[in-house]
Amino acid sequence: MSCDYAIKVNNLSKSYLIYEKPHHRFLQMVLRNKKNYYKEFWANSNISLEIKKGSTFGIIGENGSGKSTLLQMLCGTLNPTAGDISINGKVAALLELGAGFNPEFTGRENIYVAGSLYGLKKAEIDKKYNDIINFADIGEHLEQPVKNYSSGMYVRLAFAVIAHVDADILVIDEALSVGDAIFQQKCMRFIRKFQKKGTLLFVSHDMSSVLNLCEDAIWLEKGQVRQIGTAKEISEAYLKYSLQEVYGNDVSLDSLDKEVSDKSEKVEVSTTKELALDYKSINKFSDNTFNSDGWKTGGAEIKAIKISDSNNDTNPVFKGNDFVSIEIEAELMKDMEKPILGFILKDRLGQDIFGENTLGFKLIKNKKYLSGTKIKGKFEFIMPYLPNGQYVMMASVAEGTLSDNIQHHYLHDAAVINVSNSEVRWGLVGVKFLDVVIKEENS
Repeated sequence: MSCDYAIKVNNLSKSYLIYEKPHHRFLQMVLRNKKNYYKEFWANSNISLEIKKGSTFGIIGENGSGKSTLLQMLCGTLNPTAGDISINGKVAALLELGAGFNPEFTGRENIYVAGSLYGLKKAEIDKKYNDIINFADIGEHLEQPVKNYSSGMYVRLAFAVIAHVDADILVIDEALSVGDAIFQQKCMRFIRKFQKKGTLLFVSHDMSSVLNLCEDAIWLEKGQVRQIGTAKEISEAYLKYSLQEVYGNDVSLDSLDKEVSDKSEKVEVSTTKELALDYKSINKFSDNTFNSDGWKTGGAEIKAIKISDSNNDTNPVFKGNDFVSIEIEAELMKDMEKPILGFILKDRLGQDIFGENTLGFKLIKNKKYLSGTKIKGKFEFIMPYLPNGQYVMMASVAEGTLSDNIQHHYLHDAAVINVSNSEVRWGLVGVKFLDVVIKEENS
């Protein structure tokens, strides 16, 4: 058996016996093997997967899909009904709130209880104690029973403990989402550091987080494996599924038949303005609409995307601070009163950099557009400075309002932007600095 894996499961299943009435449990015990007074509920069924050491693996699915049951079996807090689990390394987990804590004990006492559950001796916990309480940062509440804690304080203390038990495998469930923004940033810094040496299992409904953190992912549905693949494949498929669930039978989201095409448009522009810092961010756009994946309902279709500069040149190379015009052309296949065209630029981790749609900028309100009408959305802006790397542009044509709409044609990678020679060193974008100096101030 290879040892290059952190977790391996084979045909893993977990069932629960559901009794309609309380006294049926007694009857089942007395009349064992003569009649069944229960129904079997399979929370997980025949799950097989292998997670490589040092990788970050995402687990997604709707509530009730079996994510938490799977995690509890992997962590050893639930025994499987059938199947095999092989774990290579020490596991630490942040699952549901309060797991592993005694509500009557204080935060300080629970640090020692939780630490001992992970195999730490008292002397080891003593050595790590100050680091744990500094990470948790809950102040005087440390000496209060945890039953009086808010959900945020629960998570602070629980995460602080698992961050200091020297685990090989870290399991993070949705519980992390209840923390405040400052603490979430602290947790993300720890997670980024942990990824360099350990294996991470990450459970979330936020597809941007899955794309940001994970290389591969599994999608569970009704306790079974719906799909396993790269984080990008799974998040895109789940996004489509989630929207289909919202739309119901009113709209059908059909997969696109991708065409193989070498069509491309490259874009560029220069600037004559003198800036305090020239980040030298060179951007080459490539039209990828013919190869882009996504879906369509048949209600509208994107026909073309044109990117040009201030001279209407559709074949330039842009630099940061240059004027950019993006035109998205679409054709309506049905009558619409509120069509929307929009785009979002994303980095390689799926993080949204910037974007916009026509919803708030339409000059004509409540106009009815007839089937067969061709519409065009035009977006003019100043190109930001982007760090080196590859970016993709999502484009869509939709109908409705900002909070209630139907995405009729959605392209994940409608355009690809390659950024080179950039000297942006910090953050997702570089800003336009007009002056940066250092002076000696005389007293």
